[in-house]
Formats: sequence, structure tokens, C-alpha cells
Amino acid sequence: MNFVLWLNSLDELLYELMSWLVFFPITLWRIVRHPLATMRYAEEQLLLERKRQYRETVSPPIMLILTVVAVDGLGIAIDGANPIVTSKRGLAGLVDDNTTLLLLRLVLFGLFALVLASRKVNRSAEPLNRDTLKPPFYAQCYAISPFAILVSGGTSMVSHHQLPLQVAGVGAIAAALLFYGVVEIRWLSRELSQSLPRSFLDASIGMVTSIVLTIGLGLLFH
Repeated sequence: MNFVLWLNSLDELLYELMSWLVFFPITLWRIVRHPLATMRYAEEQLLLERKRQYRETVSPPIMLILTVVAVDGLGIAIDGANPIVTSKRGLAGLVDDNTTLLLLRLVLFGLFALVLASRKVNRSAEPLNRDTLKPPFYAQCYAISPFAILVSGGTSMVSHHQLPLQVAGVGAIAAALLFYGVVEIRWLSRELSQSLPRSFLDASIGMVTSIVLTIGLGLLFH
């Protein structure tokens, strides 16, 4: 009986894993094409029963995880082992395999989602708690996915010695910041019913804070 239950669980797990191959690109396309609508969708789905949530997409946290896994795997395939994995300087000694590096990257990109979500709640009339933070955090998990792809790809290209690749890498990082910045300004303006200049200030504070935290944490591993 236990073996049958185990097989049924494996059946559901296999279907869920394989379905990501279909819904990951669909979700990514929706984010790129309609970022604000997709972010609102992320929040609205939390109001439904758990079994009915995100039937047309990958859930936001899983989307962020899959994005980081994809860019990490692509980076390994193209560039080989990351210097952080081979380095023993500072906290890099704790990152001794690609799985640990994957978790580190997930934390770094997750910081952006957490900081911007917290900024939104703090600027609203709601108290900051687990219930009020979850919807904007889920929305940010969607918004950060294209940003993570462009930044990771751009950083990898910048590290090469060929000038065309370095220029393309800088362009990718600039496009990531522009896309993410515009989305955040419009999102904060809509969510907080405030002006675009005020939203620009809030988005700038959130993004600069995230970048400083990311750089600071990253320097500990070099």
C-alpha cells in the first residue's frame, strides 16, 4: 500500500516537473510582454484556494528559482566552473560546489524582491507583517525574473576578454536596469496611487538599497 502511494506521489511530482518546461517560457513571455498585469495576477491568485492558484503559469517563487537554475546552468555550460567555486578567499571557501553557488545567487536576486516588496508595504497604510509582505513579494518574484536573466548573462559577457562581448554585456545589464526600473516605477505608482516622480524616488531607493546589499554580500565571497 505504501509503495502504491509512493508511486502516486511520484506521478504527481513528475508531471509537475515536466509541466514547468511548458509553463516556464509562457510565464516569462507574459512577464516581459505585460509585466504589471502579471504582477497583479501574482497577487490576485493568492486570494484563491491553494489548489486553484497559478493554473496558467509557474508560481512566482518557483519562477524565480527556475530562472536562477537556468542562468546558472547556462553559465556553467558556457564558462565552466565559476571563480567563486574555485576560490578559497573570504567566504568563498563556503561555496565549494555549484549547488551552494545556486543558493547564493537565489539569495542575491531574492534580496531585490524582498527590498522592493518591503518598500511598497512601508509606503502604504498597512503594517509590515507576513500577510502584507507576501503579495508584493510574489509580484516581485515575477518582475525580477527577466532582470536576473539579463544581469546574469551580461555579467558573464563582461568577464570575457573580447571587447564586443564586453560591450554586449554592459548593454544587457543596462537593459535589465532600465526594464526593472520602469516596471517598479509604474508598479509603485499604481499600487500606492501616487505620482510618477514619487514612485521614481521610491523605486530608486529600493533598487539602490538592493544593489548595495548585493554588492556588499558579493564582495564577501571574493
